[in-house]
Amino acid sequence: MKMRISGGRVLDPANGIDENLDIFIGDGKILAVAAELDGFNAEHDIDASGRWVIPGLIDLSARLREPGHEHKATIESETRAAAAAGITTLCCPPDTNPIIDTPAVAELIQNRAEQAGYANVLPIAALTQGLKSEQLSEMAALKQAGCPAVANVGPLANTQIQRLAMEYAQTHKLTVFINPQDYWLGKHGCAHEGKVSTRLGLPGIPVAAETAAVARDLALIELIGVKAHFTRLSTLRAVRMIARAQYDGLPVTADVCAHQLHLTEMDISDYDSLCHVIPPLRTQRDRDGLREGVKQNVIQAICSDHQPHEADAKLAPFCSTQPGISALETLLPLSLRLHEEDNLPLSETIRRLTSGPAHILNIDAGNLSPGSPADICIIDPERIWRLDQNSIQSQGRNTPFMGWEFKGRVTHTLYRGNIVYTLD
Repeated sequence: MKMRISGGRVLDPANGIDENLDIFIGDGKILAVAAELDGFNAEHDIDASGRWVIPGLIDLSARLREPGHEHKATIESETRAAAAAGITTLCCPPDTNPIIDTPAVAELIQNRAEQAGYANVLPIAALTQGLKSEQLSEMAALKQAGCPAVANVGPLANTQIQRLAMEYAQTHKLTVFINPQDYWLGKHGCAHEGKVSTRLGLPGIPVAAETAAVARDLALIELIGVKAHFTRLSTLRAVRMIARAQYDGLPVTADVCAHQLHLTEMDISDYDSLCHVIPPLRTQRDRDGLREGVKQNVIQAICSDHQPHEADAKLAPFCSTQPGISALETLLPLSLRLHEEDNLPLSETIRRLTSGPAHILNIDAGNLSPGSPADICIIDPERIWRLDQNSIQSQGRNTPFMGWEFKGRVTHTLYRGNIVYTLD
């Protein structure tokens, strides 16, 4: 279908565009971003007057629960929720059941997403077979099956295995996603180790659990030269360490969860299990340091770290509940709130959600260049709305942001030139 999006403010940080232009679409691709296109006859026109038109968002960490945990959510339900949030590409971590350590599982996930038709799902492959941290996975075959990166969930057996895994990933030009947490320092904790956890009697996870892991991994990255991405940072100290590594020329990038930019350890003061996340919510000083890391481009992407749960998963005592937030639908509004609260330029805010993560993954997405897939998000920047049981699309309702009021809402999402979401 030939389509025209007219009258909107086009924001495309990858191409340095911020002006009122029309977007012309044909055969699922962007034909032009211009005032006019000679000879183009649109079959469908979307009036975007007074709205922002941006590339579809890219989420670097979203657990879709399928395969293996369909009682929590499915690929179909969560990609539908992603479309409602303006997200057109999601990365699925490898800890599904079965683990993403064979091409068959990677292809299954992509096929299910293709059948649903709401968004592109990129499986992140397991660094080791079965995530058991013993034998390396078949990275070449997994890359061929569509995995843009590899990661390990949980501790590696020893540092030598980690070195060999990084060397193997470097051989195949794969990015290594690193979740920086020293397993033994954080094994028994459920909250930030500090005054709040002490007062509440909760076992803590010290800042050193993150910084010790970052220091070890940076040493290996310097030795090997592998392209590495630190995901879900939570501490100011880690941001400073990565900033120094980037200054020294190491090929490292980083992301942060949107909720870490707004919540702190104070939000668990009444044992609110909806705020039980790993890595834990830390101090206001850490939160401000993460914000500064985003502003200074030490942190190139903001992710959701979407983890939908059934209601029972959050009903036990704090430390016994399952960690995680249903976060797809708050990724954009929390990022826009950061833009307003912390004076982060709008183009840079959009960059952290589009071309920033696309660059990390080395994929053709997150931009509005002619010839690129027509993955587009249209936002009404003045729309005031409240997140509630009626507005949330995800199968998981476990969010501490329920009842929050936001400014700016997605009105249309296009995926490969097809309209996959419109606001009623």
